[in-house]
Amino acid sequence: MGFYGTLKLIFYKMKRKLDHGPDGRPFPSGKKHCKGNGYLSPSCLVQAPPTTFGDLRLANGHSAQRRRVTSGPPPSGLQDWLHIFQTWSGPERLLALDELIDRCETSQVKHMMQVIEPQFQRDFISLLPKELALYVLTFLAPRDLLQAAQTCRYWRILAEDNLLWREKCREEGVSESASSRRRKCERPGVAVSPWKSAYIRQHRIENNWRKGDTREPLVLKGHDDHVITCLQFSGDLIVSGSDDNTLKVWSAITGKCLRTLTGHSGGVWCSQMLVATVISGSTDRTLRVWDAESGECVHTLYGHTSTVRCMHLHGNRVVSGSRDTTLRVWDVSTGRCEHVLTGHVAAVRCVQYDGRRVVSGGYDYMVKVWDPETEACLHTLQGHTNRVYSLQFDGAFVVSGSLDTSIRVWDAETGGCVHTLTGHQSLTSGMELRDNILVSGNADSTVRVWDVRTGQCLHTLQGPNKHQSAVTCLQFCRGLVLSSSDDGTVKLWDLKTGAWLRDVVALQSRGSGGVVWRIRASDTRLVCAAGSRNGTEETKLLVLDFDLDDRKKETD
Repeated sequence: MGFYGTLKLIFYKMKRKLDHGPDGRPFPSGKKHCKGNGYLSPSCLVQAPPTTFGDLRLANGHSAQRRRVTSGPPPSGLQDWLHIFQTWSGPERLLALDELIDRCETSQVKHMMQVIEPQFQRDFISLLPKELALYVLTFLAPRDLLQAAQTCRYWRILAEDNLLWREKCREEGVSESASSRRRKCERPGVAVSPWKSAYIRQHRIENNWRKGDTREPLVLKGHDDHVITCLQFSGDLIVSGSDDNTLKVWSAITGKCLRTLTGHSGGVWCSQMLVATVISGSTDRTLRVWDAESGECVHTLYGHTSTVRCMHLHGNRVVSGSRDTTLRVWDVSTGRCEHVLTGHVAAVRCVQYDGRRVVSGGYDYMVKVWDPETEACLHTLQGHTNRVYSLQFDGAFVVSGSLDTSIRVWDAETGGCVHTLTGHQSLTSGMELRDNILVSGNADSTVRVWDVRTGQCLHTLQGPNKHQSAVTCLQFCRGLVLSSSDDGTVKLWDLKTGAWLRDVVALQSRGSGGVVWRIRASDTRLVCAAGSRNGTEETKLLVLDFDLDDRKKETD
């Protein structure tokens, strides 16, 4: 057995004696013994292997004069005893040390451990060239990397490497925009990786979404006791539309109503928003284009002969659908109607536009795919046996939800029905499609998650915490599904597992008339439009901000 093996065996025996009494029984649990923090010097890598513990201490850069016990002069015969010990063979020395340890008191064993233990703590990271050390750290998960930074000053320096954190952010899907925005907020004189700050921020936001925050939501009261029919928000601006004929522009930061957009002579039923440009559609048969910053009505778009029920904005063009059975394509900047799409024989209830194709669904049970430039109907998708209320379109697939309880997936190029998704029991009022994942909300109080490529239902979001009434709206982001309902709640679900996480919003009047009509979510905010139809809940907006750190909470 070599020198290190012998020393480790002695150390093990001493540690065992500390952890167990002389009779071998474990001591009661308590705090672990503190470890020293000595490190091997890089110079030991090029020296001859030590043969004694004194040699080892010298190799580690420690003084040969170790800490002495101040109990008086050394006992007589000590040198003779040490000389005899050195004449024994390795196994004989081990046997003698084993007997010696058994005869030592606990304080004496602790003294030996304090001398010996630090010599076995090797900081291999500090011994490596920086490039190799950083390469080793790339194998750590971000959370482990944050813990490693607390080991010592040198590890902290390594763990702040910006390129290392850029790679970690790439693995975790944290964007460069989040990093650059965070970089502007760094305090001068503090050497912190911008990419690390971006990761910490995203981790905090994720935690706030999933576990909640003790802060009360920002409450924005307006529209009296009317229904909020549509909701948009962009940046720090929120725009709500109501059947009181107005739209209101709110600050998501202060909660103040910045301005009220008046001009419609009928209820506002639909809206779209891009930066500070707002487009609204009304029962007065017009669309209006507004500047949300100034409150000015830039254009009034005339042409429809009945209620404007739906619209979809893409770039500088908006497509509107009406109860007059037509769709119109408008240039937002000029207010000019460029195309009129005719073919439906009943009200147009929903529309999608991707800049190339228009897809519409109507009360005539039909879904139509249009070329807006030629005004030609390319496909009429037949199969539903009742009104079509909701649509999603990603360029490849058209997904339609109907009062006939089914959801149909269509090939946008051929017009063929790829899948019929069954399982819901009532009207599919809203859907969200991202990549191949579809989330549908239904009046049967459930939310379902589907794979549109296979037609498989991945999850049904229900169980003991499910909604107690019709689902009114839904969103999904950050691997989470948000659903609002006539039961007065907004629920949060895990998209991958289908598990209920928590109720993000629960109105006081839930179950007795309180309703959450609309929700809009970004990565960091949730806006809810709530009220009631029986006067039990005031009409209001609730704004929840999940991009809050401890410093912000303390100053609020």
